[in-house]
Amino acid sequence: MQEALEQVTGPGGPLEIVVEDVLGCQVQVYKSRRENMRSLMAENAARSEVTFLVQGTRRYTFGEHDLSARRVARGLAELGVAKGDRVAVVSANNPEWVITFWAGAILGAVVVPLNAWQKGEELQFAIDDSGCKVLIADRKRLDLIEPILGELPSIEHVFVIGETEAGSESRARSFDALLGSEDDPGIPTTELHEDDILAILYTSGTTGRPKGATITQRQTIANLQNIICLGLIQLMAGVSTRASDDGTQNAALLVVPLFHVTGCLATMVVNYATGGKLVLMPPGRFEPDDAMATIQTERVTSIGGVPTIMWRIIEAPNFGEYDLSSVKTASYGGAPAAPELVERIEQAFPNLRKTLSTAYGLTETASVATALGGDDYFAHPTSCGRAVPTVELEIRGEDAKAVPPGEQGEIWVKGPTIMLRGYWNRPEVNAEVLVDGWFRTGDIAKQDQEGFVYIVDRAKDMIIRAGENIYCVEIENVLYEYPGVVDAAIIGVPHVQLGEEVKAVVHLKTGATVTAEELQAHCRERLADFKVPAYVEFRAEPLPRNPAGKVLKAALRGGDTTFASSDDQAL
Repeated sequence: MQEALEQVTGPGGPLEIVVEDVLGCQVQVYKSRRENMRSLMAENAARSEVTFLVQGTRRYTFGEHDLSARRVARGLAELGVAKGDRVAVVSANNPEWVITFWAGAILGAVVVPLNAWQKGEELQFAIDDSGCKVLIADRKRLDLIEPILGELPSIEHVFVIGETEAGSESRARSFDALLGSEDDPGIPTTELHEDDILAILYTSGTTGRPKGATITQRQTIANLQNIICLGLIQLMAGVSTRASDDGTQNAALLVVPLFHVTGCLATMVVNYATGGKLVLMPPGRFEPDDAMATIQTERVTSIGGVPTIMWRIIEAPNFGEYDLSSVKTASYGGAPAAPELVERIEQAFPNLRKTLSTAYGLTETASVATALGGDDYFAHPTSCGRAVPTVELEIRGEDAKAVPPGEQGEIWVKGPTIMLRGYWNRPEVNAEVLVDGWFRTGDIAKQDQEGFVYIVDRAKDMIIRAGENIYCVEIENVLYEYPGVVDAAIIGVPHVQLGEEVKAVVHLKTGATVTAEELQAHCRERLADFKVPAYVEFRAEPLPRNPAGKVLKAALRGGDTTFASSDDQAL
């Protein structure tokens, strides 16, 4: 693999890597590269009749999708949306979401994909912080936001995906109104630069305030080229990643949300750029039978997502009743995977051994930072792989100096996929996490002599549940608001399918009578469902703390709990 990498990325290689100045930092970049997302749409003219986007009975060719995106871009421009203006989209996965993303990308507007699992107050913060001019939402999310629209002065226009309510006093107009006339307005001609912001994706913060990670045109294209480069290297090393040898179109089943970098940048954008078919699951709760039926009908060649999804497909009672032979590749990330899952995947899909892969990355790295696949996956089963091309990775100690192989430290990364423009409106945080072009991930790991990275802990106080980042302090602040709660701490506990589950450890006032169900209901009113503690443990004594007053969370793990199950999150 190393020899293939050098052939591909070395001097004169098809994806030669050089060092250039990017926003004042010396960064590895591809010598030959697209400068913005518009070029991808222009290249797709040759496959205008090829199917690109499918959801149930709804089907779009590349040509139909691109025409719709150009029409929406025109509609936004006619509303006064200019380069750099923010457009929020909060919706379940659907074609309109994808169309809106590409409309913003070619117009030069900044798309703000909001977490469709969040509640009104959470959405309000992100919309207000980013100063969005236009809001595009499906009916379910719009119902949450409409009561607070008066508190969002930046919003000038609201559009709803789907039917508008007859006789409603809503400000929302139909998404179809953005499409305007059916003629083709062409691709906008606004001047675009590589380091223009393409999107702002909000990720929770350890201070309890969400942070908007800026994603530029450069980051998105670099992540795309990194993934293409990895595929080319695998082909050269004898690990085929093609759908089949007869030229069958690749078809990816998207089961993760588009508002995540995995769904958007690592799946949707990659399929768009490579001529693949993107198959969306129907909105709503994930059902394994729906997924398997879709794989069978659409001849899906690639599946992926977080480990939870893989578990549910493999353990489905009707697993053997579907023809899943079209599946040639499988990948997942976003949460630790139990060794048992890897074994079960290999048993269920024997032809995936050479193409099974996992990856590590963050919103701030525009998706993939390290990758592991093929025989390396089984040779290093507890690793998240090696740094992808163009990404430099170091394990550094508390003195910010690189530690020797085998020693633990914080992961620092550098490259064209890194969020060099920083978090939106967070200069104080940016000064902490961005150092001379390096991004401090907050994740603790070690690296062996061959460069394989092994995640061992998280410096950030965070839980990863089914691929969703959950910051403990946000939930703790909500628990403190409840009458009778003196102290509270949130910790993650292992879960075989979800990776981790949320547990609350609570100390009550003397004489207070509070139930787990009451605390969960209180949290559910204020937080997304996936953040609501599934386990609640009540302690009669104060929570253990160190001399600095910080709760000793390691001492809290384990013990008796009151358990209340939480359903898988539905879109």
